[in-house]
Order: sequence, then C-alpha cells, then structure tokens
Amino acid sequence: MTDTVEIADGPPDGLEDRTVITGLGTMAPNGMNTADYWAATLAGRSGIEPLRRFDATGYPSALAGQITGFSAEGRIPGRLLPQTDRVTRLALAATDEALADAAVVPAELEDYGMGVVTSNATGGFEFTHTEIHKLWTKGPQHVSVYESFAWFYAVNTGQISIRHGMRGPSGVIVSEQAGGLDAIGQARRTIRSGTSLSVTGGVESSLDPWGWTCHQTNGHISRTSDPALAFRPFDAAASGSVPGEGGAILVLESERAARKRGAPRLYGEIAGYAATFDPAPGSDRRPGLARAARLALADAGIEPGDVDVVFADSAGVPRLDRLEAEAIVEVFGRDAVPVTAPKSLVGRLCAGGGPLDVVAAVLAIRDGLVPPTFHTVDVPEEYGLDLVRGSARPLDVRTALVLARGIRGFNAAIVVRGIDRAVDRIVESDAKGVAAA
Repeated sequence: MTDTVEIADGPPDGLEDRTVITGLGTMAPNGMNTADYWAATLAGRSGIEPLRRFDATGYPSALAGQITGFSAEGRIPGRLLPQTDRVTRLALAATDEALADAAVVPAELEDYGMGVVTSNATGGFEFTHTEIHKLWTKGPQHVSVYESFAWFYAVNTGQISIRHGMRGPSGVIVSEQAGGLDAIGQARRTIRSGTSLSVTGGVESSLDPWGWTCHQTNGHISRTSDPALAFRPFDAAASGSVPGEGGAILVLESERAARKRGAPRLYGEIAGYAATFDPAPGSDRRPGLARAARLALADAGIEPGDVDVVFADSAGVPRLDRLEAEAIVEVFGRDAVPVTAPKSLVGRLCAGGGPLDVVAAVLAIRDGLVPPTFHTVDVPEEYGLDLVRGSARPLDVRTALVLARGIRGFNAAIVVRGIDRAVDRIVESDAKGVAAA
C-alpha cells in the first residue's frame, strides 16, 4: 500500500520536478464526489438505469449511466445558470471539488501560471437542442444569445478559466473516449514547459433526445434492457456498452510549485503518456493501442513488469474487447498483470471516462486495492486476461496503466505512479553506486 504523501520542505536531492496530482474532483453516475464514487466502485453500486430525462420508448436502447440528484443552484453562481449547459455545470462542480481538495485558492496564485486543459466530445447538446427547438417553433428572436458558445466543445475550458481567473496555457482536446487522457497529457506538457498548475480532465453529458440519437449511431450500444447485463466488458456474452455522463477534473502541478505553496497532499505522479492512431480500416497494420501502452511505459522509464494494474478501455463490444485483450497480452503476456474495468458501473463517458479511471487508479494506489469489474462473469480463456472480478483485490499498487480508445482510431495511455516510486529509484541507484564503489 502506498499512502498519499504529506508535503515536506522540498523534493529529495536528485529528484526531477515531476508533474503531480494534488486535487481530485469527481462527478459520476454512482457518486457526485470522489469519496462517494470510490465507495460505490468498491461496493458495486451501479449508476446505470433506464433513462429518466425523456421518454426513450421507441429508441433501440434505453439504459444510461445517469447522475441523479444534481442541482446546479447553490453550486455555481446564479449568473452562470442561463448561459451554461448541464455538461458545463457538472464540469464546474467537479472543478470546485478538485480545487478545494488541492487547497488551491486561485486568487492567491499568479493568473498566468494557471492553465485549463479539458476534453469534450459532444459539447452542450441539451442547451443546443432546447434553443433549436425554440428556433423551429418560435423564431430566431427567441434563441438565447448564449447559444453562440454554450454548445461548443471548448466551453468547459473557457468557463473554468473565466470563473477562476486562470489565464495560463489552456486548450481543449477532442478525441472521443481517448480525449480525457489526451487532455491530461497536454496539461502535463504545459507544466513541463513552465506552468505551475493546470486544471484538467473531461466531463460529458448528452442524454437529451438529440444526443441520445447520436449515441445510437456508433453501433456499439447494447440493446439489453437489464442494467446488470447491458455492459459487461470482456464477458463472453458482452453485447455492447452503455452511454453515460460525468467524468473527473484533476489538479496537476509542478511538484516544486505544489511544495512551495504548501499543498496538503500528493496523490501521485503522471509519469508517462502517449497517444497513437489506428490505421485505416482494411489495413494490414496492427491497431495502435499496444504501441501507445509501450510508449507510455517508455516515457515513464519503466518496464511492463513494473506495472501493477491496468485500467482497461473496456468497450464491451466483443470485437473491440478481443483487440484490447490482444494488446494487453502483447505488452504484458498472458495473465501477467491484473486488469480492471470500473466503468462497468457507470457506462462509457466519452472524454470523461479516462480521467475517471485515473481517479480510480490513484485511489487504488492510496488504498492498496484494485477495484473489481462488476457484471462480467465469463471471460473467454482466449483473452488471456487476469480480470479482477467479484470484489476488490488487496494489492500493493504502486504503478497503474490507464488505457482509452476513441471512436475512429484514437488511442491514449497514461502511467500513474505512487509518489514514492521515483524516490525509490534514486535510493536504489545510490545504493548500487555505493556498492560498486
């Protein structure tokens, strides 16, 4: 078990200035904060249920990972309510939790030293659907002026930046399910270039009739009506995935900047990141997920044997599950590393899925527990996976690999490492040097 590290006066001698995670903000179908999400993930409490937002009768599928009981009133300023879609409200709420968790008071920090990098794949669907309905039924004079930006993929980055006065290097990444990891990778890049702090991650919400219709077009959605059977990653009876909403926002900092300002804890380090793209359909070249994993490990300076758990992309589509299993076996070997898919309890959250898995990874490191994959019962032997099922597995987790794939060929991988891992390498190196002398 690797505990979160309380801050000392400075990094150990010889330690590089790492990009560390100092704050977590979670908004998931089975928990509207990090503590509730983690408890639900370990206990198997699912957020997948029949759609409540509208009558989905007549649609091919009617199950979704839904955040219920969320109210923006009182959580974000009232002036923002008429200009924000539900997705932005969820993102702002998750950001508030992450900043509070990191004990960050933006007004006390240099504004150009703080950036925002988020990912979003669907934009403000519900807001746009409402305004287009006004256009069709009442005329253009009834359309909200805020429609000009509330629908946009970059709106979460913009609203977080404006609200908290964060004027440093910022951006938005659009690469579907891989986007959340890509955003974290880009935020890490800005910190390595001199930015002290970055708010990053991904949040999605597109469960209105228009968004729901779009979800149905990818051909990956399960038509099973039983919430316990609809999304079973790596199961022999897998029949597709379930769309969901939510995600996670993280505070990343330069380790030196975090220590200097007195951050209360370091959850872990973003030690490695890589992204690849699959070849065109029909190509004889291999998919790019295994390469992304190997490149992320190389970026972290570790070998496959150093990884304690893999958080899988877990599409729930037999063909895609098989391809991911092949990639994991290619990198690690058969049954060589525990694999888990906690998103079986929340659905696939597009850009929000990867960051939510990163949250689960750092909490697995903190608590020495690998969360199980619920609902999956029968894993084909040919997959060669040690899939954690049934209950959480006690394990001294020090390094985790998080994988994500987006529709149309995006692949991303991130290595999350307990904050003492690099210290251990330095100590081991010093010991070897003394022994050699």
